[in-house]
Amino acid sequence: MRGISLDNDAIAATVEGVNEVVDRVVVLTRIDVHYRLTLPAGTDREKMDRALATHVDKCPTARSLRGAVTVDWTADIREA
Repeated sequence: MRGISLDNDAIAATVEGVNEVVDRVVVLTRIDVHYRLTLPAGTDREKMDRALATHVDKCPTARSLRGAVTVDWTADIREA
């Protein structure tokens, strides 16, 4: 992420899909992602915030679903 190196165990996510009935058909309409990140000490927090703010535009899955499925996210970020 923007030159920030994180160990695999420093990144976790919980994801929930929301289905709704549209024209009598069940359709995936929203994906809610909640990240849990542990930053190495001394990490530039502004860089991380910028990476998170733009990640939906750079995520291949979110871009593929754009216009059909809303992708929302939240994050808990702590420093190690």
